[in-house]
Amino acid sequence: MKIIRSNEFTAPQAWGALDIASMNGITTRLHWTNKPYKWHINNGEEVFVVLNGIVAMYYKEAGIKKSVLLNPGDIFYASVGTEHVAHPHGEARVLVVESAGSV
Repeated sequence: MKIIRSNEFTAPQAWGALDIASMNGITTRLHWTNKPYKWHINNGEEVFVVLNGIVAMYYKEAGIKKSVLLNPGDIFYASVGTEHVAHPHGEARVLVVESAGSV
């Protein structure tokens, strides 16, 4: 059993993570960041939940770059093959559920 106060979590570097659970090859991690990630495609599906802060999510559909602004409580689902990158506006904490070892 764990209780995690996500608003209190910080990391020594952007995208630092706290491993919460690993279930049947799927990981759940809490990330803290204040800098953009990198363009990437995960090794499977990804669920990205903004817990606090604001995150601009850039993604490509049919090779066309698009974006959406994610607020606390918003969820971004990246299906297999979705190229994307997250750009926080200041500090943000996000919960990420994805295949173990994914980028």
